[in-house]
Amino acid sequence: MNDGSLATARLLVFRVGTLACAAEVDQVREILPRLPTTRIPGAPPVVAGLANVRGTLVTVVEGWRALGQAPPSASPETPVASAAPGSTIILEVAGRDAGNGEGTRKLIGFTVDEVLDLLAGGDSTLEGREALPGVDPTLVRAVGRGARGDLFIVLDVAALLGPILTT
Repeated sequence: MNDGSLATARLLVFRVGTLACAAEVDQVREILPRLPTTRIPGAPPVVAGLANVRGTLVTVVEGWRALGQAPPSASPETPVASAAPGSTIILEVAGRDAGNGEGTRKLIGFTVDEVLDLLAGGDSTLEGREALPGVDPTLVRAVGRGARGDLFIVLDVAALLGPILTT
């Protein structure tokens, strides 16, 4: 089952733990080295904290926690004081303004272990999201197979990160 709206989409493919994921490029604002964050008291564990992105405070979500993956292991060659490896993808997510109920667009950071590829709609085959072991199917729009045959899941970014924006 192909999702027609995704068939022509450009996708950013990245790795979170052992899971290859993708997000539509239209939702990606930028890709940065892993950003240092300031913990927010009382925030759920999935929220790493706030990061300053050129003067704008952005909530950063731990990708591994949001997707139910194992925590990243500390590398013996990475000193404790250095920045964590990986990247922070800045995504634009649809939200609701509490005051008037109108739709808004909010920026949110999402930590990933590695950015893998950028695919155009014709570079991959998208299939239905049935039978995804270990992944909540409500967070997945489709399953894709890249040009080299590698499987990845196309995340429903709004379903994954939208609830975090309201907490």
